[in-house]
Amino acid sequence: MSHDVDPRQPWAPHTILQEPMLKFDSTPNPATSGHPLVGLLDHGPYAGPPTDSVRLATITLDGQKQKLYGFLRGATQVHEPGDRRAYVPRYPGFGALFKADLVPQSDAHVDIRSSEIGTGADAHERLSDALARAVRHLHTIRDSWDVIVVLLPEAWEPLRLSSDGALDLHDRLKAMAAPLGCPIQMVREASALRFKYQCSMYWRLSIALLTKSGGVPFRMVQPTQTDTAYLGLAYAIRGGTADEFVTCCSQVFDAEGGGFEFIAYNVGADRDLENPHLTRDEMRTVMARSARLYQRRRAGALPQRLVIHKTTPWREEEVAGVFDAWSPAVADIECLQVRADTPWTGVTLRRGTGSAAVPNSWPVDRGSLQYLSEREALLWVAGTAKGVALQGDNYNQAAKALPTPIAFKRYAGAGPLEIPASEILALSKLDWNNDALYGLTPVTISYSQRLARMISRVPHLPDDSYQFRLFM
Repeated sequence: MSHDVDPRQPWAPHTILQEPMLKFDSTPNPATSGHPLVGLLDHGPYAGPPTDSVRLATITLDGQKQKLYGFLRGATQVHEPGDRRAYVPRYPGFGALFKADLVPQSDAHVDIRSSEIGTGADAHERLSDALARAVRHLHTIRDSWDVIVVLLPEAWEPLRLSSDGALDLHDRLKAMAAPLGCPIQMVREASALRFKYQCSMYWRLSIALLTKSGGVPFRMVQPTQTDTAYLGLAYAIRGGTADEFVTCCSQVFDAEGGGFEFIAYNVGADRDLENPHLTRDEMRTVMARSARLYQRRRAGALPQRLVIHKTTPWREEEVAGVFDAWSPAVADIECLQVRADTPWTGVTLRRGTGSAAVPNSWPVDRGSLQYLSEREALLWVAGTAKGVALQGDNYNQAAKALPTPIAFKRYAGAGPLEIPASEILALSKLDWNNDALYGLTPVTISYSQRLARMISRVPHLPDDSYQFRLFM
């Protein structure tokens, strides 16, 4: 790892980490790029779909099948960028990009009649039930398709969320389909079919469809030479007002950010729902299950090092539970709290007239690391990115907004904070449900939080392990 140290910072060490690289194949000397979309254009995906085509099953309102087919046909065509021209390259079409055809399957289609949904206060429940029946029907011909695409017409827009917020159609459908192993891509007529910038939209859609079909767009170049596993923890509050209970979501990644599997573990209700935590025994159980999940993908092997992220402070009993499950087989364990909601902000200064310092025209560099103590630091995950712009030298994804840092604090582990910071920075680039350069938090946090939010809105989800692509 290389970085620049600014000796002018008088009150605490300040480091600027380099932009992490992504890899696009699994060879000993892989093709790499710091820009995910340019990397895909130049090198293709890390792993293509399992077959030479991505076969699409479809669900629409009766009479809208051809409208959806027309939209999907656009993913096979060339589109020129219309927004974010400093970042978004030309979209070459799905086949040229991934060397695989995108093929809707006419025999794997379900129409839903308007009369099935009707009107009234429970129309959203009837829509949810109708979509669930359609998915279960398609599951009976599972070997004929890879991904289900659902077109949500404008007529169904008021039914996406129930008035009390208890039902989210997207979350309910994904949670119902996940135990069946059915990945779903939902397309809204009101947004996707009317989106002005088709190039950006088809970049996002194509990456999502590749991932949901079983392909891998890219992985991260390992930030360290040590074989490391990354875990993200988040908590979901489920149930009604009288029977709320806590589910812990544990997301497991390997040293390159691969894996993308998670477990859901029902903890119980006897704790502070505003700040849920695990007992030592519960953390040991969650970690033991996470270790088995990791070993299942790695032929029984364990990593040399383990890094665990969560947004809430670590309690001593939680740290002890981690070590109970992983140590002494894994000698190097780090437990980090990662928070995106910090009161900090910052600006870069340049020399003005005379000796005066004036604000720079660009925000703080992405990768800027500001120590607060030996255990705590600020990291600008969002900021001015160097070396990835298609026009000029700098790219600011936040556009006119002033980027703010995340804060992280180490509760277990040792060594310079540049190491966990570089890992957080790299993990921020692995959101395969987007076309952006980075997310505002590492996927260990963003994915586990997304899963926790989804799980909190569904009445039932078996206590099991799942591939994340089923919830994208």
